[in-house]
Parts: sequence; structure tokens; C-alpha cells
Amino acid sequence: MSNQAWPETLRFVRRKRLLSITFDDGESFDLPYKMLREESPSAEVQGHGGGPKPPQPIIAADIGVEKAEPVGRYAVRIWFSDGHSSGLFTWAYLRQLGASQTAST
Repeated sequence: MSNQAWPETLRFVRRKRLLSITFDDGESFDLPYKMLREESPSAEVQGHGGGPKPPQPIIAADIGVEKAEPVGRYAVRIWFSDGHSSGLFTWAYLRQLGASQTAST
């Protein structure tokens, strides 16, 4: 298998509106719900193929997470309070989002 890091903990912190994730290599990230919703890996958000992203609705700052379920051993599906639930957040994608957020701060 590859050298992919696996999540040890995923914790949805409702009062702070973020997903706290820690990987088995020690990396950890706090990913705001709003950013997760805006960057959902679904075709609805990212578009089909290599073209530009389609226009998106404005995501409220108080977006919530209604529930989350594992998808196999590689991802989590998140149900947002605005009804969106079609994106599968792989461990690699969550790590990428965390790393890009860290790099931009």
C-alpha cells in the first residue's frame, strides 16, 4: 500500500463549526464547515471534467453538519445543513484541504 496517512480521529466540533482531524503521522487540521461545503469534491461543486467550477450559491457562515458516515475505509460523506451531501471527502482530500489552509495562513 502507499504511504498515505490515515486519520486517527475525526471530530465534528459543532460549537466551533469545524472538523478536527488528526492523522496517524501526527499532522492535524481544523477544517471549518463553511470551507468544507465550499470545497466539496462533488461534481455539483467542482464541475464535470476539467472545466471551470460552476457558479455556487453563497454559503452561510453558520452552515452546520447534520451527520457524517464513513464510506469504506477511504472517505467520509458529510450531510450539510443546506441539504448538500453528494461529496465524498477522501482522507487524502481532507489532508490536502488542511495543508492548503495552513499554507495560506
